[in-house]
Amino acid sequence: MEPSEESVEQGISQRNLKRVSCATVLTLAYQSLGVVYGDLSTSPLYVYKTTFSGKLSLHEDDEEIFGVLSFIFWTFTLIALFKYVFIVMSADDNGEGGTFALYSLLCRHARLSVLPNQEAMDEKLSAYVTVGSTDTWQSSALKLLFEKHPRFCEALLIFVLLGTSMAIGDGVLTPAISVLSAVSGIRLKITELHENYVVIISCVILVALFSLQHHGTHTVAFMFAPIVTAWLLCISGIGIYNIFHWNPRIFQALSPLYILKFLRTTGVEGWVSLGGVVLSMTGVEAMFANLGHFSPLSIKIAFTFLVYPSLILAYMGEAAFLSKHHDDIQRSFYKAIPEAVFWPVFIVATFAAVVGSQAAISATFSVVSQCSALNCFPRVKVVHTSSKIYGQIYIPEVNWMLMCLCLAVTIGLRDTNMMGHAYGLTVTTVMFVTTCLMALVMIIVWKKNIINSIAFLVFFGSIELLYVSASINKVPEGGWIPVVLSLIFMAVMYIWNYGTLKKHQFDVENKVSMNRIVSLGPSLGMVQVPGIGLVYTNLTSGVPAVFGHFVTNLPAFHQVLVFICVKCVQVPYVCEEERLFISRMGPKEYGMFRCIVRYGYKDLQQENYDFENKLVSGIVQFVEKEEERGSGFNISDAEAFYAPEHTFVISNQEENRVQPLCDYKEMKSGIGHLENSLCKDESLKILKAKESGITYILGHSYAKSKKSSSVLKKIAIDIVYAFLSKNSRGPDIALNVPHTSLLEVGMIYYV
Repeated sequence: MEPSEESVEQGISQRNLKRVSCATVLTLAYQSLGVVYGDLSTSPLYVYKTTFSGKLSLHEDDEEIFGVLSFIFWTFTLIALFKYVFIVMSADDNGEGGTFALYSLLCRHARLSVLPNQEAMDEKLSAYVTVGSTDTWQSSALKLLFEKHPRFCEALLIFVLLGTSMAIGDGVLTPAISVLSAVSGIRLKITELHENYVVIISCVILVALFSLQHHGTHTVAFMFAPIVTAWLLCISGIGIYNIFHWNPRIFQALSPLYILKFLRTTGVEGWVSLGGVVLSMTGVEAMFANLGHFSPLSIKIAFTFLVYPSLILAYMGEAAFLSKHHDDIQRSFYKAIPEAVFWPVFIVATFAAVVGSQAAISATFSVVSQCSALNCFPRVKVVHTSSKIYGQIYIPEVNWMLMCLCLAVTIGLRDTNMMGHAYGLTVTTVMFVTTCLMALVMIIVWKKNIINSIAFLVFFGSIELLYVSASINKVPEGGWIPVVLSLIFMAVMYIWNYGTLKKHQFDVENKVSMNRIVSLGPSLGMVQVPGIGLVYTNLTSGVPAVFGHFVTNLPAFHQVLVFICVKCVQVPYVCEEERLFISRMGPKEYGMFRCIVRYGYKDLQQENYDFENKLVSGIVQFVEKEEERGSGFNISDAEAFYAPEHTFVISNQEENRVQPLCDYKEMKSGIGHLENSLCKDESLKILKAKESGITYILGHSYAKSKKSSSVLKKIAIDIVYAFLSKNSRGPDIALNVPHTSLLEVGMIYYV
């Protein structure tokens, strides 16, 4: 059976297909080579060069070379193969991987979320799966600890933001070090070429790479896999040649005894050099982060049968060459290439470096998009570059920011060794964050014994902390770059999250009761005007203060009022059948409804379809269902959600289907027939109100700190948050609101 194009392009896990053909799995495994392993496969370009860039010297007995190779082999085997492929990939969130996937799992199972508007109704979503074995005493105790101490929840969020910030820093360092390492090989053949020209060529490639991002990766997706495949076959073949040509004894280095010998003989210099060894792990986090576009089985097959053996052979071959050419340590990779195939390998290496850079840049776009959806990053423009492959996005602001930072790093450092020092700290920090989150997932989600979780944390965490300690020692030599970048990104994300939560808290504390709005009607001379008014709010219950402010200054509102709350849920995707949640506000004669629009943290929030017609169609469905229930409708049925409002979830199931209003012109032409068939005055009133026009009412709020606030809070709110709010995309653009129908109501809220 041939794999369907749709299942291959959209990814097996996202489509939730449990049974797939072998051909489909192999096809996905092949495609994953270009998207997932571009960064990981280019690590041999700079691992040995960076490892021996310090005071670590080579002796005739080759103990150092054998020790470094042993470190690379066992670290790669334990972390990449056993930890990520066999354990971490099992902790997916509805097929999605990455730091936010682990955090989302924990939030759903232990209620750790600091997001506003997380209600019991969200747990009814099909993707909100928490089915599992009964809580153990360990998981119950850990959940109770988080419930009693909210500070722990906030600390966990900061910890997740740390890993996320380092992942964004990875998007800065990967293109710089990969491209510069690949281009620098040309100096072996053109010795008179000055270093400045290598930097200029690298910058030109980087500018071209970032300039092409707006086209998306779809047009070149099938070029990526052949390039990485050719690259892996090249380095594995060269590795085999070097092993048998220079030193077949190199296989002895696979013994872990050489690790002990290395540490004993080299001491501090050997420990510091481990900051270069960890570069062999760059890109391993991408296997987990890109899980949503491929099936876990396909990624495991590609890694186990091609990527892993190819990279091990490449590292062994280069070590065998080094054992006979100590003087070529800083140019070992290109020196180890046989003369006859140098230029083809150089060209493939350059293309592979670009592919690896592309994977890191795309991953950064995904991370920023998720952060923005979860109120941890200012609103940015997210462009979906492919109508077929879900999740391929482009963020202009982030793209140009990454380009400027990459160019600054390339021009400022000009040395792959210093970049490697910075890169190592980024990689190890992200891996350690994943290890800690996995330990919590084992207890809270998988209900494993706490001993197993602690063993996992201690074993893998100690290895990663060893590399973190070695990388921290390199902070003055370039390691300060990811530290500074992560602190800046963390500050931006935390302040944005803090300001957003305070704004929601202000809205909750100042919401107005509907009875008060109605009771003020006669005194204000309030009237109803034709049309539908869509009032956007952050609240899932009650009337927002911005609407009270609106009717106080302009005592009139529309025939049909819909209070719309657009919210993000702690799941990656919300299916269309469960997107809208409609309920009635107040008595029927008021014509007021509430619509909660729910998105996952990886969903596209700007609607690609006609949201107005879909919303009106949903309200008509609600009215019809309510009419069918008649006086027998029991309000207590809805109390579990938003009592005393009547509730209704839009469903596309056949028995609940009504004619979509995307065919509204046909319904308009046959309005008389509709009146006879529906015989429902309220449905007809809603449709006529839509003919009169739809108006969008949004709050244009400004945050200010209270006079009694601390200096730090004033700086965070009055300066940083105000600057971010002013320069981020407005809610009207983020919600795709037409400007011709927009009314903005200004308000100031104090935090």
